[in-house]
Amino acid sequence: MIIRMLDINLIRKEPEKVKKGVAAKGADPKLVDKFLKLDEEWRALTMETDGLRSEQKKFGVEKKIKEASKVKEEIKAKESRLAEVGKEREAILLQIPNVPLSSVPVGKSEADNKVLREVGKKPDFGFLPKDYLTLAHNLDLIDTERAAKVSGSRFGYLKNEAVILEFALVDLAMRTLVKEKFIPIVPPVLVRPEVMRGMGKVKFLEDKDAFHIPEDNLYLVGSSEHSIGPYHMDEVLKDNELPKRYVGFSTCFRREAGSYGKDTKGILRVHQFDKVEMLVFAKPEDSEKEHRGMVALQERLMRALELPYRVVHISTGDMTFADAEQFDIETWLPSEGRYRETQSCSNTTDYQARGINVKYRRMDGKTEFLHMLNATVFAIGRTLIAIFENYQTKDGKIEIPKVLQDYVGKKIIG
Repeated sequence: MIIRMLDINLIRKEPEKVKKGVAAKGADPKLVDKFLKLDEEWRALTMETDGLRSEQKKFGVEKKIKEASKVKEEIKAKESRLAEVGKEREAILLQIPNVPLSSVPVGKSEADNKVLREVGKKPDFGFLPKDYLTLAHNLDLIDTERAAKVSGSRFGYLKNEAVILEFALVDLAMRTLVKEKFIPIVPPVLVRPEVMRGMGKVKFLEDKDAFHIPEDNLYLVGSSEHSIGPYHMDEVLKDNELPKRYVGFSTCFRREAGSYGKDTKGILRVHQFDKVEMLVFAKPEDSEKEHRGMVALQERLMRALELPYRVVHISTGDMTFADAEQFDIETWLPSEGRYRETQSCSNTTDYQARGINVKYRRMDGKTEFLHMLNATVFAIGRTLIAIFENYQTKDGKIEIPKVLQDYVGKKIIG
């Protein structure tokens, strides 16, 4: 499997633009120079090898055995060096992140993210709000103590109404998105290493944030995107099939490397969580429209839950590796008096499509890489946290959002 990632022609033709974009995302722009140097040698070796093969063929036709044998040895040496350079070239290419779109705020960290809008009224309780874990413990909804005995830290049992609420959220998401022509899908949760790299998750693997099963050389997905995205790997879709939209549900796994000491209690930052995810395959000229449309769907669901939230345009320094543009939805947590990220929505342009080799055939017969986009519908644990805190009552009960009451079968927990 050849992993292409960032467009090589873009690097060759506009190296300064790529360097600027790479630097804006906090990566080393010298990677571009290293790649171009290797690329130049690779192209020269390719031409020389092709020339030698033509020469060998000519000598074969002319029955010049001695000359053909000599050229054969030269070809062998060239091919050896070509393979070596090609491997180095691909390794460098995998380290170069996607270039951010011009519309993305330039910055070094999350402090440079731009808040676009705040929606919904923050609750005014008239009492000191409890945190979600206190509420959940008192109402027997989450058990992290027994989970720690069974699985270790950063795991939790959901119980009683919390379980019913999870499936109510999944049902709400699926019913809403299927009406919008999304295809429901339950993907595998184990993925081959080359597929994970093709999806642009090199850093996820290198940082040891992914759980690896050495015996089978498979990785547990850190997001539903990791296995829904490769569904059309090595395929050519038809122009009239696009956009092709999927909504999937799966359990996800992250080691949360680098976050030790942060949110260690409860279920905000855990090793295992459930998620509903959107994945869209679109024509390049439609990807910006699809991206905004996905954010609109996220907002529709948040308004249905009547949760106070804000939409944030993520800066270059805070974006993920494969993204060209990213928006986050952050939901208000009363116990902390601040917004916390609950959903993200990303346009990876053709970066992931190149990595897994998925194209579309235009009406004129030509093929090109399409654009891939992904978005969280509900990260279940974080959404439950937001519901528990924003819907709590003075006596420690939790009201159920109206849109979920019929599914849960009650209006209040407690």
